[in-house]
Amino acid sequence: MLNNSYTSIGLMSGTSLDGLDMAYCRFWQEGSKWEYQILKATCLEYPNELFLKLKNAKGMSGEELAKLDIDYGKWLADVVNSFIFKENIKPDFIASHGHTVFHQPENSITLQVGSGNEIFVKCAIPVVCNFRQLDVALGGQGAPLVPIGDKLLFGDFDFCLNLGGIANISTNLLGKRIAYDIVPVNILLNHQAARANMTYDNGGSLASQGSIIEKLLVQLEALDFYKTSFPKSLGSEWIEENILSIKGFDHHPPENILRTYIEHIASRISSEIIALSDNDPNLIQKILVTGGGAWNTYLINTLKKKLGDKYDVLVPNKDLVNFKEALIFAFLGLLRIKSLNNCLASVTGASRDNCGGVIISSQNIIL
Repeated sequence: MLNNSYTSIGLMSGTSLDGLDMAYCRFWQEGSKWEYQILKATCLEYPNELFLKLKNAKGMSGEELAKLDIDYGKWLADVVNSFIFKENIKPDFIASHGHTVFHQPENSITLQVGSGNEIFVKCAIPVVCNFRQLDVALGGQGAPLVPIGDKLLFGDFDFCLNLGGIANISTNLLGKRIAYDIVPVNILLNHQAARANMTYDNGGSLASQGSIIEKLLVQLEALDFYKTSFPKSLGSEWIEENILSIKGFDHHPPENILRTYIEHIASRISSEIIALSDNDPNLIQKILVTGGGAWNTYLINTLKKKLGDKYDVLVPNKDLVNFKEALIFAFLGLLRIKSLNNCLASVTGASRDNCGGVIISSQNIIL
């Protein structure tokens, strides 16, 4: 840590279980503006046994969940230690999102496994974790958390659109930062890709060969979630109950369902962006797109067609596309250590802005 510069490893596991994103980042301030650099980054696939446990965690007993929390924390610590050794780096701290098992803010529940204590003990580096629970306790959605990073690191863009397991958007509407989940993305697409014996539909090539199933599209578009106003967030439970459980379309080939999902996703996202732009003439339609779905060329092209020429849809460099969330969780950890708010009530609906996260260290951290 030199000259007001801070380094951190951010860890992010998304709802689609694509793998663990790990980013070693540097942050510094120039005047009042925060700057960043992704120095090293990697994505690790989960070992099959761990993948299955995380995928099926919702059905575990309390004792099994407690064991998974410990085991996953130990695995996180092992891969972080290997990353540190391989890259010969010395982070000031580790910021870990964990993996979400339950997210039911309406019931004051959010649970991310991946014990920060285990990471700290094995890595001997301060750890910041449990970012969502304070906001939920304050009556908020506990999600999304990334918008404070969008505001402070990516303020040059009108919209930050993340296409992960779930699509979420962040923008500064009429002087106030808002953000919310829009629609499931990779959770749906990967589920259908598996029917075709693929991990994912590379570039959307299979979807591009399909046809829209109009009856399915009508059911998707009619879901109540899309009629509610923000702040709002989605969890895997809602997706399973309201979309993956839809009956009567299993006889359709996966390419047709994929094509229908693409149409639905692009329609939901474009409708939200256009509506937000109509409400604020200062939004000049610059859209930063990140997350694994940014590489789905067919989805991006479908979205561009629906938005029209006045919107500038930018898919940035590979590191930023793939590791923006890990970068921002590293940043959220820095804000927590410096006792600065890292969660916005205007985004989550909490009773106040807050500084969420638990710091695990053998001594007070002063950055």
